Amino acid sequence: MEPTLNQEKNLIIEAGGEKWERHLVKTHFIQNTDNFEDIVKKYILPLVKNNDIIIFCQKIVSIIQNKIIYKKDIKVGFFAKFLSKFVKKTPAGFSVGNPLKMQVAINLAGLPRILFASFFGFLFKFFGVTGMFYRLAGHQISEIDGFYGEAFSEYSEMGILGPVNCDLLCDKLKTKFNLSFAVADVNDIGGNILGRSQNLKGKEKLLLKILKDNPASQSNQQTPIIIIRERKK
Repeated sequence: MEPTLNQEKNLIIEAGGEKWERHLVKTHFIQNTDNFEDIVKKYILPLVKNNDIIIFCQKIVSIIQNKIIYKKDIKVGFFAKFLSKFVKKTPAGFSVGNPLKMQVAINLAGLPRILFASFFGFLFKFFGVTGMFYRLAGHQISEIDGFYGEAFSEYSEMGILGPVNCDLLCDKLKTKFNLSFAVADVNDIGGNILGRSQNLKGKEKLLLKILKDNPASQSNQQTPIIIIRERKK
C-alpha cells in the first residue's frame, strides 16, 4: 500500500528548522459504523514508520463519534436566515453563512449568546479583528461542518459537530499502537489542534506549521489521515 499525494500541494514542507514529509492516507468513506482501531490497522500500520505522527482530520473523528445532525431534523428560523446573510464567504466555505449551520449554532449556544457574538463580532471587524464571533459563541461552533454536497453527496443532508475527548482518544491509540496521534481541524484559512497524545504536548504550534497549507484539502481526495514524517538529512 502506498500513500496518496495531493498534486496541488508539496509533499515536503519546512517547519521548526526541519523538513517534514506529509503522506496522505486514502480510505473508504468513513461512517459512524467504523471504529478507530480498525482504521489504524487497515490504513496506517502498513505505511507507518517509527517516530511518525498520525493526524486524524476532525471530520472523521466526529463522524465515528456520531456527532452528526441531520438536515431533516433542523427547523431554520428567522434569526438563522437573517444573521447568516451577514457572514462573509471564505475559501473554506460559508460556515455559519449557511442558514442550516447558523440554526445549529443557535441550537447549541442559545439565541441570546449568538446575537451577542454576532454584534461584537461585527464590531471587532472594524478594528481588523476577525474570528471574534466564534470565540464569543463558543460551543465548538467553528467546527460545525457538512450541509454541502460538492465533494461528497452524503454531506448534503447532514451536519457534523465538533468531536469530543480528542486527547483521550489519542492517548488510547498511542497506548494500543505505540504511535503518536493528533486530531486537527485544518482548512485553507487556518487550523487548530483539537487533541494530541501526551508525547506531543507542546508541539501543537509545530504541527500547525507542518499542516498550514492544508495538504489534505477540502475536496474529494478522500484522504482524511495524514502521516507526518521528519525527513532525514
